[in-house]
Amino acid sequence: MLIGLIADSHDHVRHIQKAVKIFKERNVELVLHAGDFCSPFTIPPFEGLTLKGVFGNNDGDHYLILQKFSEIGATHLGSFGEVTADQKTIALYHGTDMPITEALEQAGKYDVVVSGHTHEKKVEFVGNTLAVNPGTAHGFDGESSIALLDTDTMDVAFIELN
Repeated sequence: MLIGLIADSHDHVRHIQKAVKIFKERNVELVLHAGDFCSPFTIPPFEGLTLKGVFGNNDGDHYLILQKFSEIGATHLGSFGEVTADQKTIALYHGTDMPITEALEQAGKYDVVVSGHTHEKKVEFVGNTLAVNPGTAHGFDGESSIALLDTDTMDVAFIELN
Protein backbone atom coordinates (compact mmCIF):
# COMPACT_ATOMS: atom_id res chain seq x y z
CA MET A 1 0.00 0.00 0.00
CA LEU A 2 1.25 3.47 -0.84
CA ILE A 3 0.60 6.19 1.75
CA GLY A 4 1.17 9.89 1.15
CA LEU A 5 2.71 11.80 4.05
CA ILE A 6 2.50 15.56 4.44
CA ALA A 7 2.98 18.03 7.28
CA ASP A 8 3.39 21.72 7.96
CA SER A 9 1.64 23.03 4.86
CA HIS A 10 1.06 26.38 6.63
CA ASP A 11 -1.50 27.83 4.18
CA HIS A 12 0.70 27.27 1.11
CA VAL A 13 -2.13 26.31 -1.25
CA ARG A 14 0.08 26.05 -4.35
CA HIS A 15 2.30 23.43 -2.67
CA ILE A 16 -0.76 21.63 -1.31
CA GLN A 17 -2.16 21.44 -4.84
CA LYS A 18 1.18 20.07 -6.11
CA ALA A 19 1.20 17.47 -3.33
CA VAL A 20 -2.39 16.43 -4.07
CA LYS A 21 -1.57 16.09 -7.78
CA ILE A 22 1.41 13.86 -6.95
CA PHE A 23 -0.65 11.76 -4.53
CA LYS A 24 -3.32 11.25 -7.21
CA GLU A 25 -0.77 10.50 -9.96
CA ARG A 26 0.94 7.92 -7.73
CA ASN A 27 -2.43 6.38 -6.77
CA VAL A 28 -1.85 6.69 -3.04
CA GLU A 29 -4.57 4.92 -1.08
CA LEU A 30 -4.28 7.09 2.03
CA VAL A 31 -2.89 10.52 2.88
CA LEU A 32 -1.75 11.30 6.43
CA HIS A 33 -1.30 14.98 7.35
CA ALA A 34 0.67 15.55 10.56
CA GLY A 35 -0.77 18.99 11.25
CA ASP A 36 -0.22 22.69 10.74
CA PHE A 37 -2.70 23.14 7.93
CA CYS A 38 -3.19 26.54 9.65
CA SER A 39 -6.37 27.81 7.94
CA PRO A 40 -9.56 25.97 6.98
CA PHE A 41 -9.24 27.02 3.30
CA THR A 42 -6.31 24.59 2.93
CA ILE A 43 -8.53 21.51 3.40
CA PRO A 44 -10.70 21.47 0.20
CA PRO A 45 -7.78 20.77 -2.18
CA PHE A 46 -7.52 17.30 -0.57
CA GLU A 47 -11.01 16.36 -1.78
CA GLY A 48 -11.01 13.07 -3.64
CA LEU A 49 -8.24 11.60 -1.48
CA THR A 50 -8.65 9.46 1.62
CA LEU A 51 -7.28 11.98 4.12
CA LYS A 52 -6.64 11.57 7.83
CA GLY A 53 -5.07 14.37 9.82
CA VAL A 54 -4.25 15.79 13.22
CA PHE A 55 -3.97 19.29 14.63
CA GLY A 56 -0.65 21.08 14.76
CA ASN A 57 0.35 23.92 17.07
CA ASN A 58 -0.37 26.57 14.41
CA ASP A 59 -3.81 25.38 13.36
CA GLY A 60 -6.23 28.24 13.85
CA ASP A 61 -9.98 27.74 13.86
CA HIS A 62 -10.36 24.12 14.95
CA TYR A 63 -14.13 24.22 14.49
CA LEU A 64 -13.90 25.33 10.85
CA ILE A 65 -11.03 22.93 10.12
CA LEU A 66 -13.20 20.07 11.42
CA GLN A 67 -16.12 21.34 9.34
CA LYS A 68 -13.99 21.42 6.16
CA PHE A 69 -12.77 17.87 6.90
CA SER A 70 -16.37 16.75 7.18
CA GLU A 71 -17.35 18.52 3.94
CA ILE A 72 -14.76 16.56 1.91
CA GLY A 73 -15.38 13.25 3.69
CA ALA A 74 -12.00 13.26 5.44
CA THR A 75 -11.24 12.07 8.97
CA HIS A 76 -9.77 14.36 11.60
CA LEU A 77 -8.24 12.54 14.55
CA GLY A 78 -7.78 15.43 16.99
CA SER A 79 -4.32 16.03 18.39
CA PHE A 80 -3.21 12.41 18.05
CA GLY A 81 -4.34 9.50 15.95
CA GLU A 82 -3.81 5.80 15.54
CA VAL A 83 -4.32 4.50 12.03
CA THR A 84 -4.26 0.92 10.83
CA ALA A 85 -3.36 0.51 7.18
CA ASP A 86 -2.21 -2.64 5.41
CA GLN A 87 -1.87 -4.38 8.79
CA LYS A 88 0.52 -1.66 10.00
CA THR A 89 -0.22 0.40 13.10
CA ILE A 90 0.66 4.04 12.54
CA ALA A 91 0.83 6.82 15.12
CA LEU A 92 0.08 10.29 13.73
CA TYR A 93 1.16 13.23 15.90
CA HIS A 94 2.26 16.74 14.97
CA GLY A 95 5.37 16.50 17.13
CA THR A 96 4.93 19.67 19.15
CA ASP A 97 6.31 18.04 22.28
CA MET A 98 9.57 16.25 21.41
CA PRO A 99 9.55 13.94 24.48
CA ILE A 100 6.11 12.68 23.39
CA THR A 101 7.34 12.12 19.83
CA GLU A 102 10.37 10.22 21.12
CA ALA A 103 8.23 8.16 23.50
CA LEU A 104 5.94 7.15 20.62
CA GLU A 105 8.97 6.14 18.54
CA GLN A 106 10.54 4.17 21.39
CA ALA A 107 7.39 2.51 22.75
CA GLY A 108 7.52 -0.44 20.38
CA LYS A 109 3.74 -0.23 19.97
CA TYR A 110 3.73 1.23 16.45
CA ASP A 111 5.10 0.04 13.15
CA VAL A 112 5.34 3.66 12.00
CA VAL A 113 5.31 7.04 13.76
CA VAL A 114 4.57 10.01 11.50
CA SER A 115 5.26 13.49 12.85
CA GLY A 116 6.05 16.98 11.63
CA HIS A 117 6.68 20.24 13.48
CA THR A 118 10.46 20.48 13.00
CA HIS A 119 10.19 21.09 9.23
CA GLU A 120 13.11 18.66 8.83
CA LYS A 121 12.87 15.45 6.83
CA LYS A 122 13.51 12.33 8.84
CA VAL A 123 13.40 8.62 8.21
CA GLU A 124 14.98 6.22 10.67
CA PHE A 125 14.25 3.03 12.52
CA VAL A 126 14.00 3.29 16.29
CA GLY A 127 14.08 -0.36 17.20
CA ASN A 128 11.43 -1.89 14.94
CA THR A 129 9.50 1.38 14.57
CA LEU A 130 9.91 3.48 11.45
CA ALA A 131 9.98 7.18 12.41
CA VAL A 132 9.10 9.53 9.54
CA ASN A 133 8.87 13.30 9.21
CA PRO A 134 8.01 14.31 5.63
CA GLY A 135 9.50 17.78 6.16
CA THR A 136 7.53 20.93 5.49
CA ALA A 137 5.16 21.16 2.55
CA HIS A 138 5.34 24.95 2.85
CA GLY A 139 9.08 25.23 2.44
CA PHE A 140 9.65 28.60 4.13
CA ASP A 141 12.18 29.75 1.49
CA GLY A 142 13.89 26.38 1.75
CA GLU A 143 13.10 22.85 0.66
CA SER A 144 9.44 21.95 0.43
CA SER A 145 8.75 18.22 0.66
CA ILE A 146 6.27 15.41 1.11
CA ALA A 147 6.90 11.68 1.39
CA LEU A 148 5.54 8.39 0.13
CA LEU A 149 5.52 5.33 2.40
CA ASP A 150 5.31 1.88 0.84
CA THR A 151 3.92 -0.37 3.57
CA ASP A 152 5.02 -3.53 1.73
CA THR A 153 8.72 -2.63 1.79
CA MET A 154 8.65 0.06 4.52
CA ASP A 155 10.58 2.29 2.13
CA VAL A 156 10.11 6.05 2.26
CA ALA A 157 10.65 8.32 -0.74
CA PHE A 158 10.82 12.10 -0.32
CA ILE A 159 9.51 14.34 -3.10
CA GLU A 160 10.40 18.03 -3.40
CA LEU A 161 7.57 20.41 -4.27
CA ASN A 162 9.56 23.54 -5.22
